[in-house]
Amino acid sequence: MIATLVMTVMSPDRPGLVEQVAGTVASHGGNWLESRMCRLGGQFAGIIRVEVDAAKAAALSDAVRALEAQGMAVTAKSEEETAAAAQGTLGILELVGNDRPGILLQISRVLASHKVNVEELSSERVSAPMDGTMLFQAKARVLVPASVVMPALRADLERIASDLMVDVKLHPVA
Repeated sequence: MIATLVMTVMSPDRPGLVEQVAGTVASHGGNWLESRMCRLGGQFAGIIRVEVDAAKAAALSDAVRALEAQGMAVTAKSEEETAAAAQGTLGILELVGNDRPGILLQISRVLASHKVNVEELSSERVSAPMDGTMLFQAKARVLVPASVVMPALRADLERIASDLMVDVKLHPVA
């Protein structure tokens, strides 16, 4: 029987972090399935999904947590099985506007009010090409439940976008 673990890793950035985690996974017979990792503000952070023989899952979890002795903050959790796949439409939400506090809060509040699940999110602050002002950009993959009335969701997003003075686009995944 195979177990799936989801792990988070965070540490001050330095060479060899990925190798340490990958070595720990491999030494316990684990198979690295997918990950998202990046350096933010001098910290290296990642989320990793691995498969391992169920009999070795606890030992792998313990071994990954032992990396804390080397300065990493680590968690390891068993992936929860879901009875049925979530139903709905996958969409991409793109946002850009002058940076200011609260943009993501307001947009995510609208999504939550419609029970839209954010499956993946990336954001950054960048310098505008023409005048150098700071822009906030975000891109999210979202799951819109089948029960959601898309025109109502779009209207709510457009209303908040107007208030925040940002451009928001929501379109289905092609």
